[in-house]
Amino acid sequence: MKNPIVALLGAVFAATAFAAPVKDYGPAPAFAGIDRWLNSEPLRQEALRGKVVLVDFWTYTCINCVGTLPYVKSWHAKYKDQGLVVVGVHTPEYPFERSTSNVEGAIKRFGITYPVAQDNGYATWRAFDNQFWPAVYLIDKKGRIVYRHFGEGQYQETEQAIKALLAQPG
Repeated sequence: MKNPIVALLGAVFAATAFAAPVKDYGPAPAFAGIDRWLNSEPLRQEALRGKVVLVDFWTYTCINCVGTLPYVKSWHAKYKDQGLVVVGVHTPEYPFERSTSNVEGAIKRFGITYPVAQDNGYATWRAFDNQFWPAVYLIDKKGRIVYRHFGEGQYQETEQAIKALLAQPG
């Protein structure tokens, strides 16, 4: 028979060993200066309170961004019914990436079904003080940025942060 204290400590360790660091980075800024919303009507941060929001800054010719898309799409599919809202913010690196038809083609080609904000003027990029492609920001149910990751990788950590935020009351 297992010692109940050892079993309890093991369960606590298993639940927290891979927990992603959650930190308060301040209130999430508005989706500012969006040229066009694709796959959605315009979204506002205020209307998303009570939901966990994943903001993914990407551009369709960035190989690193393309590498993260299967994970972002998977999180959307897995957690959308539990309160996760994924918002892709397409911020172009090159002038030809500003074309709405090019972005629409990429959305179709990659099978993206979640909302995509076309941020051609970098207003949302600047509002988040972002500097990288790809970049993921998690916003808690109170509207505060509590997690961010730049570049590829740390997929398990990001998913753990999503699960932890979805489990919080609010």
